[in-house]
Formats: sequence, structure tokens, C-alpha cells
Amino acid sequence: MRENNTDKDSTQNYFWGYLNSFTKNSTEEDHIAFLKSMPFFHKLSTRQIKVISNYIHERVYEENEYFFELDHPGAALFIIKSGQVDIEIPNDARDGFTVVAQLSKGTFLGELALLDNSPRTASAKATKRTVALSLFRDDLTQLMKLEPEIAAEIYKALATLVGKRLVATTKLINELKAKK
Repeated sequence: MRENNTDKDSTQNYFWGYLNSFTKNSTEEDHIAFLKSMPFFHKLSTRQIKVISNYIHERVYEENEYFFELDHPGAALFIIKSGQVDIEIPNDARDGFTVVAQLSKGTFLGELALLDNSPRTASAKATKRTVALSLFRDDLTQLMKLEPEIAAEIYKALATLVGKRLVATTKLINELKAKK
């Protein structure tokens, strides 16, 4: 059931209540190797990756379980370690949704949540059992205080990623306009 609850206290309970379900199923070495393979963390040293791995949470999402839902405030960036996630937006059909992207291993989603708690512009749902790593905005804020160089590299990578997606989106919009 979807609910549109924007109350800050209940929102924090919503997100942080699930934190207990995060586990450290993988070894530290697994996290480090996986994170090193990600372009998002490409410029970080092994020592810096080890520091970040202490802020990364792993969680298993079952089939049809939502990572997040449309209009809920963002709290974390997710990295798919295995599985598949559909990004869906509402369509004109009653209670209907359109899948706009299917994401798999090594893909990021929800990255804008690292910047603020703006409402999500789409929903993200596991289409099969999915293992994801997450980095919460509050953890990145804490990292900024303790390890500003590492946090700065993450913010730079985030800016690059968002910039590339903006360019791709603008190109797509221009192509659609040209077809009209």
C-alpha cells in the first residue's frame, strides 16, 4: 500500500526503521572489491574505499519489494550488487505504472537523495531478489565532517553523474521534439 506521508518524524521512522534490516552479509573485502569496480568510486584509493565501506549498508530486497516510492522523501543512494530493479512512473491508467528503466548489477539509483530530501520522482521496485548497497545522506554528511577529502570526491562523482544524465535527458527531449 502506498501512502503519501510527508511528516518528517514519520518519514525518518519509515527510512530508519528499515535500517535494522540492513546486514553485513558480505565480507569487507567483497564490499571493497565491488566498490572499486564502480566508476562512482573510481578516483578513490583503497584506503578511502575501506573508509567508505564502513558507511555502506547491504540489504536484500525480495521480488516486488520497493526500494522507494514516488513522492516519498529521498534518504539514500542505492547500488545494485545483484538482481534487477524497475524504475516506474504513474501512467494515465487507474493505478497503472509505466516502467521507464530496468536496472541491474552495478547501476546506481536514488543518487539525488544524497543532496537533499526532495520527493522521489519515480518508484523503484525489485523485479527479482536483489542485493543492494546503500549510502545514506546522513552518513555522507558525517563522512564530510570526518573525512572531507573522501566526501568531496563522492560529491564530484555525483555531480559528474548528474551532469551526464542531464545531457542525455536533454538530448532525448530534443530528439522527441524533432519527431513532432
